Formats: sequence, C-alpha cells, structure tokens
Amino acid sequence: QVQLVESGGGLVQPGGSLRLSCAASGSIFRIYAMGWYRQAPGKQRELVASITSASSTNYADSVKGRFTISRDNAKNTVYLQMNSLKAEDTAVYYCNAVIMVHTTWDNYWGQGTQVTVSS
Repeated sequence: QVQLVESGGGLVQPGGSLRLSCAASGSIFRIYAMGWYRQAPGKQRELVASITSASSTNYADSVKGRFTISRDNAKNTVYLQMNSLKAEDTAVYYCNAVIMVHTTWDNYWGQGTQVTVSS
C-alpha cells in the first residue's frame, strides 16, 4: 500500500507565496516521476509541474518563472514553491507519483490540498 500525503495549502493574498509538500510512504521500491496537478471549479485537472528521479523538470506555461518544483529522493518527498501567486492559481492541488511497488509500476494520487489566492 502506498500513500501520498500533501501539506502546505491555504489562503494567501495575490503576490504572496506558498510551499506545498507531498511525502510518499508505504511499500515503495522505486519512484520515477513526481508532480503536482491542480483542478479549479468547473475545470479539468491540469499538470502544474513534474520532476523525474533524474531531476528533469516540466512546467505548465502558466506557472513558468513563478513556481519551482523540487524533490528529496531520500525522503520520497516532492515540493512546490509557488511565488507571485495570482487569483487564477486558486484550485485544489493534487500530488501525483509514478511508483514501483514490488515489480509493478502504478500511478498514485494524494487527497488534494486547497490553495486559495484572494485579497
């Protein structure tokens, strides 16, 4: 069994910063990619940023230059530093990871953490 536990969401004013964390635990043999997705009300879930085990990163155009994804492989943890937040960043943010359990790769999701950007 694998769990992804997120933390760090909340309410912030426009222009402010937040840092999200997501820790993976359980019967993990290896983690390939970890990332963050978000879903705003009435919209589809979208990729925000991802990072591979080799630290190769990918960002949505809407967050480039404002968000930074990083990873601590020893702790099976991924972080998302969000700066210069805008109202349109308001969404539920979900952690995602591609994890090998025993000999099988699978896709895992966290429970989501709310980020609200408002004055």
